Amino acid sequence: MGEPGAPWVLVDAGMPGFAAKIRATAEARYGVGARPAAIVLTHGHFDHTGSLADLVREWDVPIYAHHLEMPYLTGASLYPPMDPTVGGFFAFLSRFFPCDSYDSADCLQELPADGALPHMPGWEWHHTPGHTPGHVSLWRRGDRTLIAGDAFITVGLSKLTDTVTQKQELTPPPTPATPDWDSARRSVQRLASLHPFTAATGHGRPMSGPNLARDLQAFAENFPVPSHGRYIHEPARADDTGILSVPPPAPDPLAKQLALGAGLAVVAGFALTLARRRSDRKGNMEE
Repeated sequence: MGEPGAPWVLVDAGMPGFAAKIRATAEARYGVGARPAAIVLTHGHFDHTGSLADLVREWDVPIYAHHLEMPYLTGASLYPPMDPTVGGFFAFLSRFFPCDSYDSADCLQELPADGALPHMPGWEWHHTPGHTPGHVSLWRRGDRTLIAGDAFITVGLSKLTDTVTQKQELTPPPTPATPDWDSARRSVQRLASLHPFTAATGHGRPMSGPNLARDLQAFAENFPVPSHGRYIHEPARADDTGILSVPPPAPDPLAKQLALGAGLAVVAGFALTLARRRSDRKGNMEE
């Protein structure tokens, strides 16, 4: 964020392996050798901090995050386990996602308590928990621009086709990685009350226009929560030291299906072995 020729700030650090692309994009806008005044994190999930280590190593700049996000950015706590049982394409993939993030303790600083954003005049941060305990969204009141992080997103991740085509729609935060749905709902309601004209999110293309505020308000009033899953009826609980408790895992139908498939494979293999032995014995008798 920032105008060419002026100090600028990087918001989040993308997926692992994207450091070179982020640097190239920054240099194309701000000039060769450009580096930000700081990096501001909406939260610490791996798809928002994956290239953080490489970028900080080269740029040597401070990282700002909410104090409730600190345990997950310093290695003091892991995030709650992913919940693949909410269903859908993204939830299936979440079985293979890491729950940790880059240990940034050496350069990590808390966001100012007054809501101001360092090096970002005109911007303020809002605490929008639910997706993570210390999730924040960034707001510029002057032109009603919102950087929502993953408080809500603008693409459906439940269906492969919607994910590939980037079909644009307001959807809840990524479902398998959201351990507190009541807080997630309240956060979206808070953001809707700002009446944004433009919204950029962690997944999906930005939305902008006079209808956005109305559509976001309707979305907040009818906030969709998954019908089943580990965190639907009981959230993970956390404080400034990290996660305190998580509800027990929900039954995972895929695990049962895999176990059934493995059992059927064993039975089929055993039956095939018996059939071969009988065939061999029959052949020997005929000889």
